[in-house]
Amino acid sequence: MMTQVLHTLSAIITLLGALVILVAIIGLAKLPDVFCRAHALGKGMTLGLVLLLTGLWIDLGSEVAGLKIPAAIFFQFLTLPVASHLAANLSFRKKLPRFGDPRVDKDRRSAGPRR
Repeated sequence: MMTQVLHTLSAIITLLGALVILVAIIGLAKLPDVFCRAHALGKGMTLGLVLLLTGLWIDLGSEVAGLKIPAAIFFQFLTLPVASHLAANLSFRKKLPRFGDPRVDKDRRSAGPRR
């Protein structure tokens, strides 16, 4: 009985993690500039990967996974937001256009319709 509950909980958490990653990928495709995309990927991928790894940890059990999966979760929390911040910081230093910048909007209007 308890193993069935744990497998169901693991499946729900894993599917939730996959859904969060899917939303982050859709955000990557739909958001207008690199700063919004970095935000979506930084938050979405961190939460999605942590949920996926948590579901895997519950499914495998602590005797099999040991400290490997919690260590992976810790490093995901440590590295993914930092990488996202560094990408956004580099984009800012390269002066890439931001969404809502009047200079960018003016250039888009003068260029005509996109094809």
